[in-house]
Amino acid sequence: MLSGNRNFEGRIHPEVKMNYLASPPLCVAYALAGRMDLDLYEDPLGEDTDGKPVYLRDIWPTQAEVNEAVESAIESDMFRKSYGEVFEGDENWNGIDIPEGDRYEWGDDSTYVKRPPYFDGMPADAPEGFDEIKGAKAIAKLGDSVTTDHISPAGAIKRDTPGGKYLLERDVEQKDFNSYGSRRGNHEVMMRGTFANVRLRNQLAPGTEGWLHEEGRRGDVHLRRGDGVRGGGRAHLRTRRQGVRLRLVARLGREGPAPARHQVRDRRELRADPPVEPRRDGRAPLQFPDGEDAESLGLSGFETFDLAPVEDGARTLKVTATPADGGDPIEFDARVRIDTPKEWLYFRHGGILHYVLRQLLTSD
Repeated sequence: MLSGNRNFEGRIHPEVKMNYLASPPLCVAYALAGRMDLDLYEDPLGEDTDGKPVYLRDIWPTQAEVNEAVESAIESDMFRKSYGEVFEGDENWNGIDIPEGDRYEWGDDSTYVKRPPYFDGMPADAPEGFDEIKGAKAIAKLGDSVTTDHISPAGAIKRDTPGGKYLLERDVEQKDFNSYGSRRGNHEVMMRGTFANVRLRNQLAPGTEGWLHEEGRRGDVHLRRGDGVRGGGRAHLRTRRQGVRLRLVARLGREGPAPARHQVRDRRELRADPPVEPRRDGRAPLQFPDGEDAESLGLSGFETFDLAPVEDGARTLKVTATPADGGDPIEFDARVRIDTPKEWLYFRHGGILHYVLRQLLTSD
């Protein structure tokens, strides 16, 4: 029971599967009770010194009591003092050696902050048109209740994950791994943390849980810079050597929240990630036709996917899935969920970062 804003599986602790959000007072009430299987309206939280039952209604403060506590504990000078000294810093901040020049000096040996390759080789102008994708493979097929905590790095870095191995190879001891959030300034760690959630259930590897690829071995499903989605597990290394383009097919959950910053839709989807040139780095979320999903279309996830070229402003995109056993191709028109003119603008540029940088370059 927590009062934060993240209650996904494994987020609070890798061994905790169920977390419930509640207001801070309710968290205190459940803590006093020491259990969750009770009705807070009817069941007592405990007993007083005389052995009489104490209910939530007995300890819940009135609004007048809350106001009195706020007024007695908070003063305007607290804010004036804090914000008045915001640019002064403490001795640790002021003790940092400031390098000369107006640009950050990247430290090659840092495992926390590393120069990202997002703009390497980026042309000054946005590329024109979109290429078709042929021969793409799925690296994961995911079910309902998939959140961005399953897809994006979050929480502790485990020793035997791709991110953990990366740090161990650089002489970082496990006790110093810290979390993905703390190392978000290092893209090498973060891309290895993609799909590293301990509760990720890949339907291509039934009965398994965690950072898995299609053969069920514990592998390294993570993003590789410069060429879209790839995996570092043995199966992915093999397909990568053969020149097969790996993409993600996922039926994303109808239940559970999905933070908007990742644009994960709370419905069933097919994600071709990304159905454009790797250099574009744009992601086009594709949704199954109304009333259809992977099961109804007969998709196992082991097919080879061909996607027609994306037309600028298109609402649908033809997808052809050829079964691994050589059976008849499965064709359907997926909905392109690039829904607004601004989203198309970002997509044409290969992402919002590329768009912003080009705007800065042209404004000079």
